[in-house]
Amino acid sequence: MLNIDLTGKRALVAGVADDGGFGFAIAKCLAEAGASVCVGTWPPALNILRNLIDRGKMDESRRMADGSLLQFEKIYPLDAAYDTLADVPAEVRENKRYRDLDDFTLEGLRNALVADFGEKPIDIVVHSLANGPEVKKPLIEVSRAGYLAALSVSAYSMISMVRHLAPIMRAEGAFVSLSYLAAERAVPGYGGGMSSAKAALESDTRILAYEVGRRYGLRLNTISAGPYASRAASAVGIVEILVDYYSANSPLKAPLTPEEVGAAATFICSPMASGITGSTMYVDKGYHAMGIAVDRGFPGAI
Repeated sequence: MLNIDLTGKRALVAGVADDGGFGFAIAKCLAEAGASVCVGTWPPALNILRNLIDRGKMDESRRMADGSLLQFEKIYPLDAAYDTLADVPAEVRENKRYRDLDDFTLEGLRNALVADFGEKPIDIVVHSLANGPEVKKPLIEVSRAGYLAALSVSAYSMISMVRHLAPIMRAEGAFVSLSYLAAERAVPGYGGGMSSAKAALESDTRILAYEVGRRYGLRLNTISAGPYASRAASAVGIVEILVDYYSANSPLKAPLTPEEVGAAATFICSPMASGITGSTMYVDKGYHAMGIAVDRGFPGAI
């Protein structure tokens, strides 16, 4: 039997704010495989996450297979909209959720990791970041600012994260991000430029994989996950409809679980996937393979 063993490896999961989404599930699965896990959390959600942990509100979800509780080695403030402190507008720096923090930019995250753990501190980086301030607007109604904001946080942040973190990663390390099928198919209701951001993320995955492979010997992939009604995804407004639709029309009818995405991410970041890079891995119960809906009594439907 082959087991994924990440003992001695350190992972950074960027985009964990609670225990309800894919980011947390990936972090937990990496820890189950033996990795130590640090997380990056959006500053406005930082105290919320810490309070949930300190007050025991996440104890049940943090329970590991051996009965212990998942422990984050470090929780870093991270706003991936900014590469350096010089990029941060004054109104953000002065905001009460930011003003008492150290450097919360991607450059600050890199510097903090090196200061805490040494010159080459990490093996695995998970990009679980997405935000579109106008996500409920049809694309045709999205403002330029809203569109660019979606691409900045949801796609460009991956490029910046690779640029800042690849040089401090250990040999044979791996990046993985989270995408969605709207990158390649029209999903009305998934608006605000988010479909464009996911398309950019998948395109960038291919060229970044070449660049980090040749420059650093690292791998880089993305996971196109099916819909899951996490707190963050609920902001889209149609996620419950999508969950039901996928269940009715996918080859596997059981709804997707975060643990399934966590397991896939752990595999693709492990040495067992050493030959896989530049790929989009579908973890969506097979929905991406379907060419027609079958929940309307289509002839031949099972």
